[in-house]
Amino acid sequence: MTYPLIVVPFVVLTIVVTLSTLRRPRFAQRMAASAVASVVLLILTAIFDNVMIGVGLIEYPQEHLSGLMIGLAPLEDFSYSLCAAFLLPAIYTLLSPRHVREASV
Repeated sequence: MTYPLIVVPFVVLTIVVTLSTLRRPRFAQRMAASAVASVVLLILTAIFDNVMIGVGLIEYPQEHLSGLMIGLAPLEDFSYSLCAAFLLPAIYTLLSPRHVREASV
């Protein structure tokens, strides 16, 4: 199995769960905060993945990669950070008791 195929379920799950919070309070603010968090996480991923790959801590078999790279890091590595920035707040929103969500509005 290739890394791009491994990423697909995470991306689909992130989209579905995030969109399921569309009608919850403060959706726009959550999306803005997630966007800012994703930019920070993507920058950190770019820095640290390139360092780890550069010093030989991680090696990826080329036949399992998409071939798209940012420096030494495969593009697939960035999807996990992006999904985390949107999926975790969405899960938190869905699992929060209703009175907590309403009080934060």
